[in-house]
This record gives sequence, C-alpha cells and structure tokens, in this order.
Amino acid sequence: MPQTITRGIKQLCDEANAEIETLSAKDAIEISKNGDVVIVDIRDPREIEREGRIPGAFSCTRGMLEFWIDPQSPYAKPIFQEDKKFVFHCAGGLRSALAAKTAQDMGLKPVAHIAGGFAAWRDAGGPTEAWEQKKKG
Repeated sequence: MPQTITRGIKQLCDEANAEIETLSAKDAIEISKNGDVVIVDIRDPREIEREGRIPGAFSCTRGMLEFWIDPQSPYAKPIFQEDKKFVFHCAGGLRSALAAKTAQDMGLKPVAHIAGGFAAWRDAGGPTEAWEQKKKG
C-alpha cells in the first residue's frame, strides 16, 4: 500500500515562513556587514564546491543542524552558543526556511533565513567566493 503524505514540502515551508523572519537578499547582504550576524550555509558540501560560498559563512549541513545547535550534544558547535543573529541560507530558500524554524523551535534566537537562498544573494550582487578545501595537517 502506498504512503499517504498528509503535509507536503510546500505546506511545511509555508508554515515555517509564517513563523520565522525572512530577509530579502538585499537586506541579508546589508546586515551581513554587522559583526553580530552569523550567516549559516546549510547546503551540502558538493553544492558549495560547485556554486561557491558567501565569504565568512559558517557551513553546517542540514543533517547536522540540531546536533550542532544543542549544547548537550557531543557534536555541539560553540558558534551556536554565541549571542548573535543567525541567518540561514540554502540554494533556493526552502531548506533554510525549515532550518530556521527548527533552530527557532530549539530556542536559538534571533534567527532568520534568506528568501531565494544563495542564488538570490548572488543575483543581488552579494559577495561570493570559490570554495577552498581545508588543508590537512
């Protein structure tokens, strides 16, 4: 018997967007200049390698987000304990809406996401750079 999906991705994203702050790419570019903002890139490393990245963005794949935010997790990242505004982005703005909602539900605040994601940022003239693999050793 096939599965019956009762809440699809469109509904989930609409619900998330109703509860979180959504920034235009232009506004995100402007506030990114503020030292109290962390841009969080939740794209897969292959996407970052292919498309580039926002300079200074913190990379956290969507799959590890909850584990990196929770200070009780063995995977917790100190950056998520800082008193900053966290602005999430993905490629097009869907995953980042869900990520921002999850982070907000966990108690991280303030959070927002970029409407249109990395593509909108790039198209609005936001700075980007090629991804450089970390050197070992």
